[in-house]
Amino acid sequence: MLALVGWFLVGGAARCASAVDFVKDVKPILEQNCLSCHAGEDSDSGYDLSTKKAVFDSEYNEPMVVAGDPDASSLYTTMAADADSDELMPPADAGGPLDKKSIDTIRAWIAAGARWPASETLHPRAKPRDRSYTPDNRDLLEQIHAKIVEQSKRDASAKIAGYEEKIPRTGVVFEMKAIPGGEFSMGSPPTEVSRHDNEGPQAKVTISPFWMGAREVTWDEYEPFMVTTVERRKNGARKDYDPQRHTMVDAVSAPTAPYMEMSFGMGQSGYPAISMTQHAANKYCQWLSAQTGRFYRLPTEAEWEYACRAGSRSAYSFGDDPAKLSEYGWFYDNSGERYHKVGAKKPNAWGLYDMHGNVMEWTADQYLPDYFERVNKSAADPFMRPRTLYPRAVRGGGWDDDPENLRSAFRKGSDPIWKQQDPQLPKSIWYHTDAQWLGFRVVRPQRTPTVDEMDAFWNSASDLIK
Repeated sequence: MLALVGWFLVGGAARCASAVDFVKDVKPILEQNCLSCHAGEDSDSGYDLSTKKAVFDSEYNEPMVVAGDPDASSLYTTMAADADSDELMPPADAGGPLDKKSIDTIRAWIAAGARWPASETLHPRAKPRDRSYTPDNRDLLEQIHAKIVEQSKRDASAKIAGYEEKIPRTGVVFEMKAIPGGEFSMGSPPTEVSRHDNEGPQAKVTISPFWMGAREVTWDEYEPFMVTTVERRKNGARKDYDPQRHTMVDAVSAPTAPYMEMSFGMGQSGYPAISMTQHAANKYCQWLSAQTGRFYRLPTEAEWEYACRAGSRSAYSFGDDPAKLSEYGWFYDNSGERYHKVGAKKPNAWGLYDMHGNVMEWTADQYLPDYFERVNKSAADPFMRPRTLYPRAVRGGGWDDDPENLRSAFRKGSDPIWKQQDPQLPKSIWYHTDAQWLGFRVVRPQRTPTVDEMDAFWNSASDLIK
């Protein structure tokens, strides 16, 4: 019997059970994962893990800890329960199941005699956020990265030009336009009519070549990602995920079922997808990349404005006269209080449709009022990696906006009020139900990214959402 010789497999390697130290190895696991609910006499269900006496004298259903016998110890058996079991501790909505290393450490500690210094009292402490409880983790990023590297080798000899891509799982085709690299003056000059203070002072910015979606992502593209028959945890992981049976596409976190019809009666096929959070848009890009082997993501603010301007220096890509706006975009004056099919108006000089109006578009950046002060310190391909959940930067203006908000330099930050109608507690991480004028389009940089760069774009909210 393994317990007699004192060796266990922990994290794939043999580990001596007697080497498990309570203070160093066991205490952090309990304090970070269990004590927030199970400390003191008023703890949930009377399950008190704060002191040695409370744990070893407990008569809660079955003994919490039986020294030398993990399988008779409910502390271990509940941690080792199936992910969908009602017995799982901590439960799935509180961060469970724990990673295998932590579970094996608790087993090894109990099997070795469950030594607990009498002087040690446990207290709740914050757990460093990680994504170990979901298949959408670092291992998945590395798998997708390997596929992207292989595809980039096949693409290396191809001419840098626009192309069409078919989404393998759905057969839906979308178009990408080649955007040449270059330098431009980002922001608006002080003399521009209707200019806002957050649009400058202008900065000289250099942009590397990339591809951009000719049109906003439509429901045809997005809905198969958003609506499936798969049961999901709140974090978007499949409840039935099996690495032996499912692909890396299945491992990507995806939205839980929407709680209302998300087009709000404005139209679906050919119309822009709306009301997703930036996190949802990011995960769509990851889902798309896992299928195609090409790195798709949201544009940075700088890439978005550069592409919108298409070489122009005027308020709009077509000039300064808002009277011409109805030729290029849908906004308050001509939209009829609804969005319209993508690509119905004139494109800009680089073949991009609806950059002015129809729906406002997500970018990848944190929204920063002092953005331009920061850009002036690093003006090559700037990206303000998000550090807080709000605000995140959006661009372009939408069908409910006045012309001044459709200018190339107009920028805005996201707001929690965009979830006002959401009846869930906590609010959904996938939907901005009150932002019915908000969508996105994708970009693909010419340079192959690193794994860390992929993580920065696709998972910028994963450590912040609850």
